[in-house]
Amino acid sequence: MTINLNIAMKRNNFAAGLIILILLAWSLLPDRLLAQGRREFEAERNKMVDREIVDAGVKNPRVIEAMRRTPRHEFMPINERKQAYLDMALPIGEGQTISPPFVVAYMTEAIDPQPEDKVLEIGTGSGYQAAVLSPLAREVYTIEIVESLGHKAAKTLERLHYDNVHVKIGDGYQGWAEHAPFDKIIVTCSPENVPPALVEQLKEGGRMIIPMGERYQQTLYLLKKTKGKLETEALKPTLFVPMTGKAESQRKVQPDPTKPSIENGGFEQVLGDPPEAAVWHYQRQIKIVSDKESPEGGHYATFSNAEPGRGSQALQGFAVDGRKVKAINVSLYVRGRDLRRGPKAEDVPALAIIFYDENRSAAGRGIVGPWTGTFGWQRETKRIEVPPRAREAVLCIGMFGAVGEISFDDIELKAAK
Repeated sequence: MTINLNIAMKRNNFAAGLIILILLAWSLLPDRLLAQGRREFEAERNKMVDREIVDAGVKNPRVIEAMRRTPRHEFMPINERKQAYLDMALPIGEGQTISPPFVVAYMTEAIDPQPEDKVLEIGTGSGYQAAVLSPLAREVYTIEIVESLGHKAAKTLERLHYDNVHVKIGDGYQGWAEHAPFDKIIVTCSPENVPPALVEQLKEGGRMIIPMGERYQQTLYLLKKTKGKLETEALKPTLFVPMTGKAESQRKVQPDPTKPSIENGGFEQVLGDPPEAAVWHYQRQIKIVSDKESPEGGHYATFSNAEPGRGSQALQGFAVDGRKVKAINVSLYVRGRDLRRGPKAEDVPALAIIFYDENRSAAGRGIVGPWTGTFGWQRETKRIEVPPRAREAVLCIGMFGAVGEISFDDIELKAAK
């Protein structure tokens, strides 16, 4: 009887110990999963910085380090986090998007924030741009006109301990007078002209970077305040979503979503040195070729890539209302040399149109191509159906991770009758 009792006690002690160990392991599991998730996100972030920021031309080491340390996924809706470290704009609600990482790094480098600077950001959005600025400046003031986004961004920045970032809900184009003047101003929404209040609040000798132009044809400008006047330098084409508010609704030039079209489809308009195609955005591994033998005009665009999976493209947005436009006719000239698919199914040379709904969520797509092998200039035409819930679209051309060289010229699109 004594022996059986001891055995039972030992068994009970063993079972109790096993339960304690299981409970302890279970309690540590979330921490382990979180740590593993952080490591995976960090690896993806470093890969993104190397490929999409450093290789794309950003050189400032402080900016590069800030991009490596800022957890972009924390500023995004959970359902979008799997795409956090792709170089693309993604919806964050209220019809707004989080800016692509390259755009954030490029704009930050352009204003050259210093440790003692006071920086103003217009268009908080998710709070990501402000977070990148935080370790680079003494104080960061940021304004968001959409109340729900502003409150959410403020909570995210507070949770992540960006203590030198101050968020305000209001009209960003009016600036933040009580904290002026600012050493640097960064505007992440696109007005037609420079808001006067921001000029007044920019410190003498200060810098402002701002996208300006029509709804889908914008250019990033770097402004320097010298003796009270602005020196203006055009940097590169860009594309920002509309700012919610009076300034956007009162644009003098509004796109017509019943007549979808693109600009500079023949690549005759160029800017910068080396030349880039005007109007086209997020250009990667592209060369504007001047050639009398081009199918149309004197220029065409060539994309080349030798590293499978690496981006090589150019984009352009346009308005289209799927309730009124049922289909789009696309035509272009295309030429290919040694074209081969990349490692993923979507890594193919093509022309693609991606449609978005009123919340800027993907609503469908259409493709011309893909193309493989080697061939001379040829004319391609295709009818692409427009999803009924589409309100705007982005036309994309390039290699998209494929290998080889592809050239485009005389790209046209219009509503099908």
